[in-house]
Amino acid sequence: MLKSIYRKLAIVRELVQLRDQNRQFGHDYFLSTAIQREYYRQQLLLSPRYAHAQHLFRFEAKYFSQNGEDGIIREIFNRIGITNSFFVEFGVGEGTENNTACLLFQNWCGLWVDANPQPRKQARSFIKSGRLQFHSGIVTRDNVNEILKQMKVPSDPDLLSIDMDLNTYHIWQAMEVIRPRAVVVEYNANFPPSVEWIADYNPPQFWDHTSYFGASLKSYEILGTRLGYCLVGCDFMGVNAFFIRHDLCSGKFISPYTSEMHYEPPRFGTAGFGHVIRLA
Repeated sequence: MLKSIYRKLAIVRELVQLRDQNRQFGHDYFLSTAIQREYYRQQLLLSPRYAHAQHLFRFEAKYFSQNGEDGIIREIFNRIGITNSFFVEFGVGEGTENNTACLLFQNWCGLWVDANPQPRKQARSFIKSGRLQFHSGIVTRDNVNEILKQMKVPSDPDLLSIDMDLNTYHIWQAMEVIRPRAVVVEYNANFPPSVEWIADYNPPQFWDHTSYFGASLKSYEILGTRLGYCLVGCDFMGVNAFFIRHDLCSGKFISPYTSEMHYEPPRFGTAGFGHVIRLA
């Protein structure tokens, strides 16, 4: 395992050297932030914290997701299996960079929900084929269950992903008509793993590009436990937290299922963007 990681580090060093050489001739073939992020990630994998073979951090891969969520989701279902190949995702943007787009190319079906009127052209073929439903509109804790029933979502979809910025916590808390096998939520990594914090519920308001959004990982851990889910990991960027239904976890993921065990700090800067601090 260590030999493999060192080999990857060597490859990253070569990419950096090639990038610098090309810059001498006015060509920049490589994105500096992407190279630096991968180099940093490979260095982290050498630390004892990530040595466990079951650590989801090790399986990150980016295809259509914003970060490495595609690889983590694939590994989760390698462990727990797939039943109905149905996903639900709240907050898909234009449909070109989210947590479930990759699954459409693996013969999954599902529902996308977003305030945008419709996804980009690339996703419309899936809608025409009947494998993807799209619901446009503002989602609140008062209408989320009605939307799920209206769109005929199975009671136990394989995957639920929620990225509703300010109100993510409140939307998951309000869901009653489905019990997914795996759940992905955006958490607020600006709060340390032991701190409970939840943004006030405000359905008409969208994210204002500050750090006032969602909830801390500890608050999600507590909510997940109450709903029957175990926190099993977070992504490298400190953006997404992954939960598995309690009855599917035994022996398949690293315990204890706590925020102290699985928290990843905010590494937004490694991607060239970040959050303006405003917590009240």
